[in-house]
Amino acid sequence: MKITCIACPQGCSINIKEDKGEIICVSGHGCIKGEKFAESEFYYPKRIVTTIVSLIGGEYSYLPVISDGQVPKDILRNCIYLLQRIEVAAPIKMRDIVVENILGTGINIIAAKAVRVGE
Repeated sequence: MKITCIACPQGCSINIKEDKGEIICVSGHGCIKGEKFAESEFYYPKRIVTTIVSLIGGEYSYLPVISDGQVPKDILRNCIYLLQRIEVAAPIKMRDIVVENILGTGINIIAAKAVRVGE
């Protein structure tokens, strides 16, 4: 398995050799963060959620949102599916919680922008 590390700005190309679902060798990392990232990515990949939700009564039609932590990659689509059905009302302050504890992950979806009431 080959991955590009995002743990630091180097962007190392990391090779993971595995046997029967277990890592036997990690190579290509330029720092200890890369080795830890590779192990995490292999066993339990996670991602930050960034998308938009519908906005009612605001100066815009949509509100950009982001997760305040990483959600397991295997439920990322479910998070996006749920967020496609969310509507929030203006005004919204940056970092307001839009969805608390999304899908029981302990991660909140927060507003990435402040929005005033539209005219």
